[in-house]
Amino acid sequence: MPRLEPDVMQDRDRGVQAVETAYAKVNLALHVRGRRPDGYHALESLFAFAQDGDRLEGGLADDGSITLRVDGPFGAQVGDGEDNLVLKAATALRGHLGTRAGAALRLTKNLPVASGIGGGSADAAAALRLLVRLWDVRIEPAPLEKLALEIGSDVPACLASTTRLVRGRGELLADHDLPGLAGRPLLLVNPGVALSTGRVFAGWDGMDRGALAADTVGQLRADGRNDLEAAAIGQAPAIADVLSRLARCEGQVLARMSGSGATCFALFDAQADMRAAARTLRADHPLWWIMETRIRTA
Repeated sequence: MPRLEPDVMQDRDRGVQAVETAYAKVNLALHVRGRRPDGYHALESLFAFAQDGDRLEGGLADDGSITLRVDGPFGAQVGDGEDNLVLKAATALRGHLGTRAGAALRLTKNLPVASGIGGGSADAAAALRLLVRLWDVRIEPAPLEKLALEIGSDVPACLASTTRLVRGRGELLADHDLPGLAGRPLLLVNPGVALSTGRVFAGWDGMDRGALAADTVGQLRADGRNDLEAAAIGQAPAIADVLSRLARCEGQVLARMSGSGATCFALFDAQADMRAAARTLRADHPLWWIMETRIRTA
């Protein structure tokens, strides 16, 4: 029998049978190409994922109920009601499977809410992954991605949480190997602002500035962009301060806003430079949320 590490043993003592990380999503570039007839925007984006994020635990519920308890630094901001995407994902999956299986779930919310790094979408994707294992069911990738898209546009990409080119409104996914990206030090910074995705998209100027090319980090820096930055800064000027500070950090190779904001990121060549930047930013801006992490390796 394999030896269980202390944290795994503790999980089992608490009735936890499955654990998933809801990895923070980063849009290394986000090009808005137009507005579709269905009301969604046509996007081209390169998604990458941090190795850290929210934590989701789950155990079987013999009575067939699905319950959720939320804690963590940002738990109070999301709550455990029906609007929580973890519960929506669990309900949708159970309905799709036609099962009466239940689950007792616990979400530790480490990522800020409405911050452009896919926290809710990543939570929903983590719930789908966890429950497929917990309920010991088989579902092919295509129907699972279709189910995920019904929950939210970013949820399909968050299922695998690997670097992908994402087009359409999130339904067109292609694995993308960007040399030198995996494992690269990553700094996430949020000025303490929550933004409405809908309002930011509504503020987009409607101009198509061209397709996304993402073959190298250098190309992303030179030719990539986030077409929502101007609209987000219009609602939260502090984003411009974050971007300015990140651009001046020694050793950074790419600094940009993620998603619809307000979280921004910087990629570094060296972990020492990333850590030095984090120390300086924490000292100068103690109210900013800052996470030191790396690009996830699959």
